[in-house]
Amino acid sequence: MSGSAVEDLIRELAPQVLGVLVRRHGQFDACEDAVQEALLEASQQWRSGLPEQPRGWLLTVATRRLTDAWRSESARRRREQAFALDPEEAAPDLPPARDDSLTLLFLCCHPELSPPSQLALTLRAVGGLTTAQIASAFLVPEATMAQRISRAKAKIKAAGSTFGPPQAQERDERLQVVLQVLYLIFNEGYTASSGEQLQRAELAGEAIRLTRLVHRLAPADSEVTALLALMLLTDARRETRTGPDGALVPLTEQDRTRWDRAALTEGVDLVRQTLHTGELGPYLIQATIAATHAEAEGAADTDWPQILVLYRILDRIAPNPVVTLNRAIALAMVEGPKAGLDLLDELAADERMRANHRLDAVRAHLLELNEEPAAAAQAYHLAARRTNSLPEQRYLLARAARLG
Repeated sequence: MSGSAVEDLIRELAPQVLGVLVRRHGQFDACEDAVQEALLEASQQWRSGLPEQPRGWLLTVATRRLTDAWRSESARRRREQAFALDPEEAAPDLPPARDDSLTLLFLCCHPELSPPSQLALTLRAVGGLTTAQIASAFLVPEATMAQRISRAKAKIKAAGSTFGPPQAQERDERLQVVLQVLYLIFNEGYTASSGEQLQRAELAGEAIRLTRLVHRLAPADSEVTALLALMLLTDARRETRTGPDGALVPLTEQDRTRWDRAALTEGVDLVRQTLHTGELGPYLIQATIAATHAEAEGAADTDWPQILVLYRILDRIAPNPVVTLNRAIALAMVEGPKAGLDLLDELAADERMRANHRLDAVRAHLLELNEEPAAAAQAYHLAARRTNSLPEQRYLLARAARLG
């Protein structure tokens, strides 16, 4: 079995196994550590062949790791016996009687944790991302992220949290962090921060699935609805983002007739519904931008002035260097590449973006539009050196080579 297929399966099973252990034993930190050890062992052993019951294998190994961590021999025997006699887990490859993913999601967004720690822990426990991938998403060093996750688990243990569906008030308090987590999971699936594949479709699909669950919990929340719409509108382009050889295809060159029409229709309908009934929040603005792209028959038909207005609003109510980066692209399309380049010069002062390949890639694109091929090629090369994604790297180097 290929390494990527093993990783996909492990990511799918990880929250299920963790949910079972935490529901049965409590002690989130100990259970999460045990599951991570089981996942590591699985990633090494399953490449040569899957066990007959992968979920059961993970449950067994994780439970053994958990019981090994308990000092009392009698406690170990009691818990191992309880595991062996549990009828629910006797056939672990059957569809689970209950999906603990959403409960686990809200548990990780505990109010005792800081927002960055809530995000990091949920991405690790529910999203199945590695510490390195989470660090990349947060634009921080991997060691910093590892410490943040460790402290988060310790705080949940100290708070004495129980495993169960959140009460209405608790759910509302944690909802914004849950949405941020789901958005980051989706982004990592849509454009992987590292590796040979541009996309991790299963990860993006899991983010959409969990967002649908949250939407059922809070159907009247405009930002929940908008986030679901944003994911659907963005994921609808997935099949056209790479060519037959796996090469990256930019938005302007994609075959729009191959976009997923069902996802586009659902996404646009959700945006229209929410624009009439909800407040103009960050996710609704981004979903409206995605809908504007989706409704254009071709790249030349894109309503860039409308998109620029939306990005200006978004940069005002939810300032973020990535938002400013996208605003620079829209500004260049409306007022010319020089205007976009001037905004990028301002953005370069932000330490979070100074060494980020996206800034160099956008600068290269705008320099190319501004008929500065030598400077554009240099920026493409710099962006290629700074990305950990091989498809992005190949695309950037190809652009540079085309400029000579």
